[in-house]
Amino acid sequence: MNLPSRPVLIAIGAGALVTTGAAAWLGRDLWGSPSSASGRPSLMELLDEVRQSPAPRPILQGKPAPKPPAHGSWTTPLNQACVMADPALMARLQQQFAKFDRTRTKVSIDPSNYGRRYSRDAFGNPINPTPQIVVLHETVYSMDSAVGTFMTPHPNDDDQVSYHTLVGQDGKVLDLVDPARRAFGAGNSSFNGRWVITNRKVGGSVNNFALHLSLETPPDGENESPGHSGYTQAQYDAVALVLADWMRRYQIPPQNITTHRYVDLGGERSDPRSFHWNELEQRLSALGVLC
Repeated sequence: MNLPSRPVLIAIGAGALVTTGAAAWLGRDLWGSPSSASGRPSLMELLDEVRQSPAPRPILQGKPAPKPPAHGSWTTPLNQACVMADPALMARLQQQFAKFDRTRTKVSIDPSNYGRRYSRDAFGNPINPTPQIVVLHETVYSMDSAVGTFMTPHPNDDDQVSYHTLVGQDGKVLDLVDPARRAFGAGNSSFNGRWVITNRKVGGSVNNFALHLSLETPPDGENESPGHSGYTQAQYDAVALVLADWMRRYQIPPQNITTHRYVDLGGERSDPRSFHWNELEQRLSALGVLC
């Protein structure tokens, strides 16, 4: 058997000494010597520091966003006092509400006509994207015409438009945009001094915190006249059912149900024309969401 030469033996011995020394240092720093004695923190102390939760990062605030122009405060036409609802109306609506999810129809529209809700505005400020108001509209033209418009791609921002839900004259309910998404129902708009700017090149809007509900206009209203023959009883029933669902789901108070005419800052919108608030009030009262 060949024996290792002397230099090799020296190298092996030196390695053993290093290994033994390292083990001794590790054992001493891991279990024995406190940092005050050795002048440096022990390995266990270093591990304890790593285990500690990092300090929470401060929430960064962006630049202040511009305020909307002066606009009168919305006053709800709905009487929120608890009144005795008509028993027949209450029974009919409660029966309809029980099967409402099965009677409404989902329609897929082009993705260019809706978007996501933002949690920060264009200036970096945190904002609440939860739906907080409902804006009532009318189609001006037929329901089929409105749906056809929403299903058409619109790459130009100025042409993009949609509602979350559409109610036909026969009371049929079409859900077009999921409430978790942002429908493009209002352009330059605000509600009680609030808007959200999601694009610095475009004015503010209520869309980021609004739900949009539109009624199909009767044939005699397909014009720019200040009024028309009005909406059907079936439409008022369906509108009340949609609103009751949203009000309960998102804790939207009655005073936050408004109109396109009010939120529009350009003064060009007048919808929904010929809308009878007392018809809606009776139905919301029968559904138990006014008080």
